[in-house]
Amino acid sequence: MNSSFRAVFAAALLAVALAVGVGRAEIIEQILVKVNGEIFTKTDLEQLREALNEVTPQIMVDAVDQMLIVQRGKELGYKLNDEQFKSVLDNIKKENKLETDEQFQAALKQENMTMIELRRNLEKQMIVTRVQQNEVFGRVGVSEEEARKYYDSHLNEFTTPRTIMLREILVSVPTSGRGINVAQDEETQDKADKIRQRLVAGESFDKLVAEASDAPSKANAGLIGPLSMNDLSPDLQKLIESMKAGDLSPVVRNSRGYQILKLESSTPIETMPFDQARQQISDRVVTGKRSEEFTKYLAKLRSQAIIEWKNDEVKKAFEQGVAQQAKAAPAS
Repeated sequence: MNSSFRAVFAAALLAVALAVGVGRAEIIEQILVKVNGEIFTKTDLEQLREALNEVTPQIMVDAVDQMLIVQRGKELGYKLNDEQFKSVLDNIKKENKLETDEQFQAALKQENMTMIELRRNLEKQMIVTRVQQNEVFGRVGVSEEEARKYYDSHLNEFTTPRTIMLREILVSVPTSGRGINVAQDEETQDKADKIRQRLVAGESFDKLVAEASDAPSKANAGLIGPLSMNDLSPDLQKLIESMKAGDLSPVVRNSRGYQILKLESSTPIETMPFDQARQQISDRVVTGKRSEEFTKYLAKLRSQAIIEWKNDEVKKAFEQGVAQQAKAAPAS
């Protein structure tokens, strides 16, 4: 079966597991908690455990929170009408190449899901989304002052460092198990000095790369880059900062031998103006504010709800989950 289709019904199974007391009025079983009169039963918990393989404090918090959000959405009159449901079904069928109702029903059966359960799940998802948007997210914005403050304190995020393109000629120093031979080192340095003199005299850099370079970049005419200045060693940064395009560096010693660099091109440091960065700032700040405000909204719903615990272990898990959330929440 198509993985995206399986994901749809896995989500549906989870949501049905979180659904409170739906269709079970005639079943006598252990009630674990009542939230504003709606029940969460032992069977609900078993289904939830099966869907997620593990029951954690956070799962119990999520279960209660979903109940509260759906209740609030129903108070506001949110529901999934027939036209919307048909549109969602059509999209599921199209994405999973289910051309007939029979194929769709077979897929539902394979996932142990009924059409009623699927619709109930989709409606809950829709309600949760609308409550989030209308009650919280749609009311969160970023003032000009907040945006400016973020821009000023995160200027590096909107700054592109200077980048360079270099060409190199490397004359490597022969090595052996005994280390570097001083005479060979001096000979190599002298060779590199003479190559630089030829470059200053006007010989082609490409020609001398092909003739004398021992660097892997020889295959690319000695070209290396583009490189960010921020990624270079402090010594190399200092060397490059004083060069203009076309300039040659002195002969420099590195771990491989003696190197001559030519600055091929350079792009300056660029900082995005505030007006251009404004939308990015809004997106970044709003994400954090939405999470913070939604956490507060859920805490408010919980404080206003009548929650009757029928099982001490489940209550303890819920309280642990709420405590974990509070500990993880950023300080205001």
